[in-house]
Amino acid sequence: MASKTRRPAPSAPSASRRYSPRTRLLAGVLAVVMVGSGFAVGIASITNRGSSTTDVLVPTDCPAHDKSDAPRYRFDARPIFCLSSGITYTAVFDTSEGEIRFTLDRIGMPETTNNFVALARYGYYDNTLLFRIDPSIGIIQGGAPTTNDWSDPGPGYQIPDEGGTFHRLANEGVSGPFSYESGQLVMARSSGLNSSGAQFFFTTTESVSLLDSQGSYLLFGTTDNAGQSVLDAMMDLYVVDPDSPYGGGPSHEIVVRSVAIVEG
Repeated sequence: MASKTRRPAPSAPSASRRYSPRTRLLAGVLAVVMVGSGFAVGIASITNRGSSTTDVLVPTDCPAHDKSDAPRYRFDARPIFCLSSGITYTAVFDTSEGEIRFTLDRIGMPETTNNFVALARYGYYDNTLLFRIDPSIGIIQGGAPTTNDWSDPGPGYQIPDEGGTFHRLANEGVSGPFSYESGQLVMARSSGLNSSGAQFFFTTTESVSLLDSQGSYLLFGTTDNAGQSVLDAMMDLYVVDPDSPYGGGPSHEIVVRSVAIVEG
C-alpha cells in the first residue's frame, strides 16, 4: 500500500477522482456524476443493497415522517409533491464526524427540496458513505446507497432543473444560473439537462467557485457556522493516495448515519 501524505488543495480542478479501496473496485463503471468543462464528481459500499425489480416503489403517496416506510431505494417515478407552504424544512445530517444542519430552499427550489425531503424520509441516505473529497473544487460528495460509488444507478428517475435558465453547451455540458461558496448543499448531475437524481455534495471551501463557470448544479440548502466547522473537519481528513483513481480521499470512511427532516 502506498504511503499517504497530506497536501493542500490544488489550484486547478481535476477530473474523475475517487477514494477508498471499495470504491476502486468500481472504477470502470459510468453512472450519475457531475460532468462538464473539466469537472467530474462521482462514489464503494457499507452494504450492497439489492436492486431487484420487486423493490421498485410506485410513489403514489407522501413518505411517512417517521421513516416507517423506509428503507426504499428504487422508484418508478419521482416522488409526488409533499411540501407545505409556510413550513421551513431543515435537513439534519448525523455523520460520523458530527451533525450538519442545512436549511432547505423550499420557495426558490421547491422540486429539488421536495425530492431530497422525500428520499431522506424513505431512508435513502441513511448508513451511506460520503465517498469523495475533492479539495481542488472544494466538495464532499455522497448520496449513492446501492453501491456507495459514483456508479450507483440512482433512484430510478431524474428531477427537473429549476432556479433559473439552463443551456446546453457545445461540449454537451450544461450551464446554469448558480454560483457557489462554502457551506451549501447541492445536487450532483450528469452532463444533460434535467439530470439530477439523488447524489449530492457539500461545498466546503472557496475553491468551489471554480464551478461557477458551469452554474448548473442545483443549489438548495445552506448550513450555519457549526455545520461549516464539521465540513472543515471532514476536508481536513483528506490525504493523498496515489493508488486511488481520485488521487486521494479521507483518511477513514465518513459515514452518514441518517438524514432527518425537521419542520418548523
